[in-house]
Amino acid sequence: MGNLRKPFEAGDIEWRIGSINADRTSGMALAYVTNRAIQERLDEIVGPLNWKNEFDRWDSKGVKCGISIRIDDKSEWITKYDGAEETNIEPTKGGFSDAMKRAAVQWGIGRYLYDMPSVWISLENGRLDKEAISDLQKRYKSYVSRRFSEITGSS
Repeated sequence: MGNLRKPFEAGDIEWRIGSINADRTSGMALAYVTNRAIQERLDEIVGPLNWKNEFDRWDSKGVKCGISIRIDDKSEWITKYDGAEETNIEPTKGGFSDAMKRAAVQWGIGRYLYDMPSVWISLENGRLDKEAISDLQKRYKSYVSRRFSEITGSS
């Protein structure tokens, strides 16, 4: 199941802005993997019938997600959980989505993104424009190339 940890293609990575400066001209870009990419990864590595997710309410405004994977065709399921609060935009959907992304990290899916160097990037009206996204994708590809060549020892 080590392949769960392999890096994603740049197209599977999306960006959001974390911290932002006072005049909203620059912000810290944060990379994240989409839920669909996580689902595709699980389907590819363990098969669509060998994983499942479950959601529960957690606290007053939170969602807990468990991702279970069937191990060695023995009908033994191992579940790893994490949770998230509802989001400001589409609170229920956002909470479910964030909880699943966090549970996926428990399996190692996309965990390497937490080690990606922080990048402050210019914003257009407080948002990322196409040029900024293109720059971020180049930075992501460079990071993945460096990080995973160090791990595998390849150049």
